[in-house]
Amino acid sequence: MNTPTGAGKGADSVTSVADARRPGGRRAAGRSAWYLVLPALIPILLLSVGPLLYGVLLALTDAQSGRTQATRWIGALNFRDLVHDTLFWESFRIGLVWAAGVTVPQFLLALGLALLLSQDLRLRGLARALAIVPWAMPEVVVGIMWRLVYDPDAGILNETLRDLGLGDGRDWLGALATALPAVIVVGVWAGLPQTTVALLAGLQNVPRELHEAAAVDGAGAWRRFRAVTWPALRPVALAITALNLIWNLNSFALVYVLTSGGPGGRTRLPSLFAYEEAFRYGQFGYAAAMGCVLVAVVSVLLAVFLAGRLRGGAPA
Repeated sequence: MNTPTGAGKGADSVTSVADARRPGGRRAAGRSAWYLVLPALIPILLLSVGPLLYGVLLALTDAQSGRTQATRWIGALNFRDLVHDTLFWESFRIGLVWAAGVTVPQFLLALGLALLLSQDLRLRGLARALAIVPWAMPEVVVGIMWRLVYDPDAGILNETLRDLGLGDGRDWLGALATALPAVIVVGVWAGLPQTTVALLAGLQNVPRELHEAAAVDGAGAWRRFRAVTWPALRPVALAITALNLIWNLNSFALVYVLTSGGPGGRTRLPSLFAYEEAFRYGQFGYAAAMGCVLVAVVSVLLAVFLAGRLRGGAPA
């Protein structure tokens, strides 16, 4: 009697499952999985894990530039000196102010812009395309452009203030009181498209039927947002806010082009401080210790975020 085709396939499937459950079959399946993952794993090991481990080892030495003596292993001495380095902790305070000062307004403005771009407006496609233009610009170009905007003599900002009779303008990036706020404004502008796109994608997943049902029940716009939109958008909002906080805390290029950490260290973020120690003063080991502290802080922030997501029952 001939075995039906469907039955034959079913028997083959059962045999395959049985083979996979055997110890040898599990090992073969594990090796196959590693072969599939390896092409993606090798760049991560070479470009991320490798430099990170090298930085940790460098932080445990007295490596300096231009010295004729051999580099010595000094253990945790750099970290001990770092604990008492008030300039570094001041830069860390500035970094936290910068990160929070950029992330919070950026999220609020992006949420409003995403809600606007999700409406049925004329030329909505063109508006969405224009909204992501700053995202396509390199940070160096953004920094140079805003330096021209803030220029104390010929900048468009001071020229506008003079035309409106609001004063003779000021050196926005060179004054102690305005340097950090001026840089924060640029950070918000540069990162706004990325947050807007993420929130707009989240808004597309909110069923229109829920809004229509809430409107029929007499719910106003604010109540519909709070009861329908925000619960669906909250996972995306939490994820993009956490990522923005981490990215902003690690910022370098934008602030370096705008102020190079000045004036008087008022915009010297931790990454800028580490850069100066390494490439201006040649203290590679000490700068690597600063980098390790930054990695540890970012890891703690990421762990807190993931723990909150898991505790809330949402997938990480």
